[in-house]
Amino acid sequence: MKTIVVYKSKTGYTKKYAEWIAEELNCDIKENASLADIIGYDMIILGGGVYAGGLNGLKLITKNLDKLSDKKLILFAVGANPGRDKDLIPYWNRLLSEEQQKSMGHFFLRGGFDFSKLKGADKLMMSMIKKHLQKIDDPSDDDKGMLDAYDTPVDFTDKANIKELLEYAKKQM
Repeated sequence: MKTIVVYKSKTGYTKKYAEWIAEELNCDIKENASLADIIGYDMIILGGGVYAGGLNGLKLITKNLDKLSDKKLILFAVGANPGRDKDLIPYWNRLLSEEQQKSMGHFFLRGGFDFSKLKGADKLMMSMIKKHLQKIDDPSDDDKGMLDAYDTPVDFTDKANIKELLEYAKKQM
């Protein structure tokens, strides 16, 4: 089965996972892909960072579902949060219909956070989030960890995190 991993990465965490997945599946890989880049493949694995509650790059799939209806589609979202079900279920429900969730594999892979790598609007948005976090009277451990990460970058990427996605992909082949 002809497979490609496509991704959008702003700070490198998604890129790292995309490269590991492509290496393990021995398949093609492309950053910032277009429909023309993916249409000739049987399986498309799309990865992107979690930004403002969305998935960077997802529009490539959702805007072209009619053209990709005969493809196996797998999504992976990369974010700094721990990826707890209480957060991920509403996240995927916002991004994908129930039917899309059933037909597409979708996975969360823990990435990292490095404020110094952010630019423009992303840096501005995260600066506003930092100010908000600093005002919380009784911050959670996650809030404290996020505040610490502004000064000391964190990287939670781990090749072991792609295991479930790889197993799913191999079953689709």
